[in-house]
Amino acid sequence: MQPEIDRFLADAKSGPLEPFHDALRDVLAVEVRDHGRKEEWDAVLASVTPEKRFAEFNQDTVQIGNPEENFEVALRQLLPWRKGPFQVGDTFINTEWRSDWKWQRIREHVPDLSDQLVLDIGCGNGYHLFRMLGDGAKMALGIDPTILFNYQFTLLQKLCPENRAYLLPLKSEHLPAFNLFDTVFSLGVLYHRRSPLDHLQELFSFLKPGGQLVLETLVIEGDVRTALIPEDRYAKMGNVWFIPSTDLLEVMLDRLGFKDIETVDINVTSLEEQRATDWMQFQSLIDYLDPEDKSLTIEGYPAPTRAILLAKKP
Repeated sequence: MQPEIDRFLADAKSGPLEPFHDALRDVLAVEVRDHGRKEEWDAVLASVTPEKRFAEFNQDTVQIGNPEENFEVALRQLLPWRKGPFQVGDTFINTEWRSDWKWQRIREHVPDLSDQLVLDIGCGNGYHLFRMLGDGAKMALGIDPTILFNYQFTLLQKLCPENRAYLLPLKSEHLPAFNLFDTVFSLGVLYHRRSPLDHLQELFSFLKPGGQLVLETLVIEGDVRTALIPEDRYAKMGNVWFIPSTDLLEVMLDRLGFKDIETVDINVTSLEEQRATDWMQFQSLIDYLDPEDKSLTIEGYPAPTRAILLAKKP
């Protein structure tokens, strides 16, 4: 993980992030903590010594590593793999999420990232960062505080040619108000935030004037007054705080100063898109739904439905 932080800081000394280099270095020094499995995971990274590097980012299955080499032993030591799919060397990683399906829905409305500076909040192991580069972004910066995902990304980058995708083990509230990025993605994050308005305000502060927000989140059917605040858990998740209707979410974005707000996609999460696999063997969506009525969660709430909204900063 540390090699990726060091690579980012070295690259950030010049270019568009140069004014924020010192602030980011300082927040990384304060916020990054060693994980209890650090020594084990560092040894996994050290065991990966590719003969040559290879990557292809513009396919649904992201191709990383020389296809004639095998890295499965190292990859399986970093289970579970949630976002993908990946072909890493000669090993196919069938991840929990078909993240390519989400990316296809996004690309119907955001088809071109050419020469853009892109920020991805809650990016997991970086699957979408690689897809963003494949769609033309000149830099894709991701943040995710889950240390395992950062190790997965670091392993993948060891197998890639040099590129401008970066992942930092931070939360969005740790970042400065960049006022810099052409496009900011927040995919599957809003409902995990205790204060959704604060999160949307953060996203606004990261965008340059004229920049675009791509927001994907859980929603619930209803009008401008409708929101679900789970009493305890939602689909067995204890960190779900706020699920609005799309009408309410559009009003929230408007109140914070966004313009050209549009809900462009609503999709009920299917058992084919999120499921347990050999690479993620824990419970998944099927275990979170009512066994007698798949339109409800195990707690009796409406089953997960996700919307994509676009909005611009004036």
